[in-house]
Amino acid sequence: MKKYFYSTIVFACLWVTSTAQPRFPAPEFESGYVVPITQTVHARSLVFEYLDVSVLFVLLCLMSWLVIKKRSRKAIIWTSIFSIIYFGFIKVGCVCSVGSIQNVCLSLFHADYVIPITVIGFFALPLLFTLLFGRTFCAGVCFMGAVQDLVNIKPKQLPRTLERVLSIIPYIYLTFALIIASTGADFIMCRYDPFIGFFRLSASLGMLLFGAGILIVGIFYGRPYCRFLCPYGVILSWLSRIAFWHTTVTPAACIQCKLCDTSCPVNAIDKPVALKPESLEKGRHRLLIILLLLPIFSITGGFITSRLYKPLSTIHQTVHLAEEMKWETDQGKKTGSIESEAFHTTGIPATQLFRDAGIIQNQFYWGTWIGGAFLGLMFGLALLKTSIVRRQTIYEPHRGNCVSCGRCYKFCPVEKEVKNRTLQNKKEL
Repeated sequence: MKKYFYSTIVFACLWVTSTAQPRFPAPEFESGYVVPITQTVHARSLVFEYLDVSVLFVLLCLMSWLVIKKRSRKAIIWTSIFSIIYFGFIKVGCVCSVGSIQNVCLSLFHADYVIPITVIGFFALPLLFTLLFGRTFCAGVCFMGAVQDLVNIKPKQLPRTLERVLSIIPYIYLTFALIIASTGADFIMCRYDPFIGFFRLSASLGMLLFGAGILIVGIFYGRPYCRFLCPYGVILSWLSRIAFWHTTVTPAACIQCKLCDTSCPVNAIDKPVALKPESLEKGRHRLLIILLLLPIFSITGGFITSRLYKPLSTIHQTVHLAEEMKWETDQGKKTGSIESEAFHTTGIPATQLFRDAGIIQNQFYWGTWIGGAFLGLMFGLALLKTSIVRRQTIYEPHRGNCVSCGRCYKFCPVEKEVKNRTLQNKKEL
């Protein structure tokens, strides 16, 4: 009897609930607003996150050994394929080392943002290995670089002048991405990642076309994203220049056959340079002038870039909302956007919103000043580099630009001779 009594009570409650009049009218969603496709992925358990860091560490160790010691292009390719499958399709590209810069930057400027230790691992491990062995992370551990390397089936080289101009873009991208991330506005490296749409099988048409364009260009010109867009590559290039070990073209004396230079898809082979007395004298004068101009370049860059702080700050949701509220106040009517309607329901005074937006705009102001000064300094240092002439007698990889892909190995006759001699000695033993 008690069971039937409880059942009757439950059914009665359900009937009352179904027939009751709603206290508030049901919301209407007929404004034409379309919910955008999100690019976030579901959080993984801590065990799998630690597994991802462990796989990254193992691949970095393996790739460094293959590049520095084994010198096997074939093994590099197979490792790259595994990286694409694991970090690209299985892990759907998140967290990646490129995007982790933004997490680290945000944690430095916002004490309330707690950065996961796994993200720190993805940020720091490639930097550590680059400092030790050069850009072995770029060789194939980075799934984005690995994809571009595999599609590069008809490699051609860009003119040096055009390549130098395009190489400025990663510095600009890195600067503005860090400014935006440090204010908590957005992670634009993740939002505009050209390859994430392929791995997650969900992206806007524009991003799919962007990614497809990168891959099509990558068929002919090696790693266009790595060389002319990747902001993480800027930091890797700096560290690779002072690496303890670095890949070399030949395992023995260079015979200057030039085959490595013509085979390099990223144009990262330094050619022999003969020093001339007149060039040294001109270089010294130019060096002195540029050194004196470095502060001017930096201040000018900071001033010009700081003029962009207001339009750039509207990327932040709070500033964008404050602009809408200001427009409503000036025009005396509502914008009708979902954001403004939601703000009106909170009861927060507009003065507080304007105050918060002002603080954020001030952050953008100083961020653009510092970022512009950095860009001006980089421009001056690039000019300074043209004044420093280093004598070079052989062909060797550029320590900053070489991505350790190992393509030059199979073209080098000295490499083939050494390998054949090694195989012959093994057979004799």
